Amino acid sequence: MTCRPLPDKKRAQDFCDHLPDKSRVIVRDHLLRLADDPYPGSGADREQLTIRGDDRYFRLHIGRSFTAFYTIHEREGEVHVLDIMTTEQAHKKYGRLGRR
Repeated sequence: MTCRPLPDKKRAQDFCDHLPDKSRVIVRDHLLRLADDPYPGSGADREQLTIRGDDRYFRLHIGRSFTAFYTIHEREGEVHVLDIMTTEQAHKKYGRLGRR
């Protein structure tokens, strides 16, 4: 399956727009890698989260600095990036979400 990372929410794009150039490139490169393999398993940087409801949410660790939350839409062949934030902000906002 080929997926295209798409900033699905304005806050994800706003976060990237305000990053320094070097950090923006690192975040972009990690998000583009989701196109080849968005599912957890082959790398320690991705994991499926356990959240109420039928939707499957995933977390991508980008280095030790950033975390992206995304969903996979197989029918459209797209990855929708829901939010990007620093790892510290992610822990404060979401705590330690359950893993699958």
